[in-house]
Amino acid sequence: MLAIVALSAACTEKRSGPAQETPVTAATPRPAAFEPTVPNAGAPRGPAPPGMVWIPGGTFSMGAADPRAEPEGGHEGMADARPVHRVYVDGFWMDRTEVTNAQFARFVAATRYRTVAERVPRAEDYPGAAPGSLVAGSIVFTPPPGAVPLDNSYQWWRYVPGASWRHPAGPGSTLQGRDDFPVVHVAWEDAAAYAAWAGKRLPTEAEYEFAARGGLSGQLYAWGNELRPGGKWMANTFQGTFPGRDEGADHHAGIAAVAQYPPNAYGLSDIAGNVWEWCQDWYRPDTYARDAAATARNPQGPPDSFDPAEPSEKKRVQRGGSYLCTDQYCTRYMVGTRGKGEVTSSTNHAGFRCVRGPA
Repeated sequence: MLAIVALSAACTEKRSGPAQETPVTAATPRPAAFEPTVPNAGAPRGPAPPGMVWIPGGTFSMGAADPRAEPEGGHEGMADARPVHRVYVDGFWMDRTEVTNAQFARFVAATRYRTVAERVPRAEDYPGAAPGSLVAGSIVFTPPPGAVPLDNSYQWWRYVPGASWRHPAGPGSTLQGRDDFPVVHVAWEDAAAYAAWAGKRLPTEAEYEFAARGGLSGQLYAWGNELRPGGKWMANTFQGTFPGRDEGADHHAGIAAVAQYPPNAYGLSDIAGNVWEWCQDWYRPDTYARDAAATARNPQGPPDSFDPAEPSEKKRVQRGGSYLCTDQYCTRYMVGTRGKGEVTSSTNHAGFRCVRGPA
């Protein structure tokens, strides 16, 4: 994508998401707080597809409380994740991990697909742009040499010509030794194209949250209420002074191979941290207010996108946070919180996983 647009639209740690919303069914009143998750009974039909785990679906409380009073809760109120409301989802299969470089390479070899980051932007899409600025590339996290204020993400993000899923740090970088790392530098349409090729699809935001919660209700994280239970790191996040240096106290400075941390109760690895994950839904901050009057069944998200911070940009939901999340800047590895990403932008900390079903 054109450097100046991509950098303005998609390189903060808070990101976004089209789909149409299933009509809400009647009569269940809006909960004042989190209520227990009620999973569906019964087993799935047929064996598990390779690399996928069964998510039973059911009724749960979707959303997040204001975390600012919590230890390591950060400074964001997460207002777009409220009101907490009841949602029902059918059961489905979900990839155990984020899609890896090796998996994406097989897709590209079979289809000769070229990602958005590998295509030269079209002049007709950017009237008035200087021809020299229309270069293929993607957005790369580039730590500044010293401490900087955290109110301007341009200080640590850079549009790098030639950066792509094959070259995650830019020209000269490779995927050698990284087959099991999550694929990054994928825009939303790239993720959707892979999912369709694999006979799958991207998860709805509701499916993602139901799966991430693992049957728990109202907990801060996908594993419970403590960030480090018993002193153990449960996800790949950022330690140190953001954005200058990730000290890697969680054993990984920067992105990690998939499945390096304990899975949640449904067997999902990296459902928090490591890389952001694209969802099907368009992003709007008022989505939950629209859904909250009664229990929504299999909600598909709003019919269009709107982000008041960047009203001209089309954004889809991203979930899970990334290896750059920290309570100094962004705590959106907390389950129930929401991210957003401009649909044609890609970065080296956003990827995806797929779902199949309902069964």
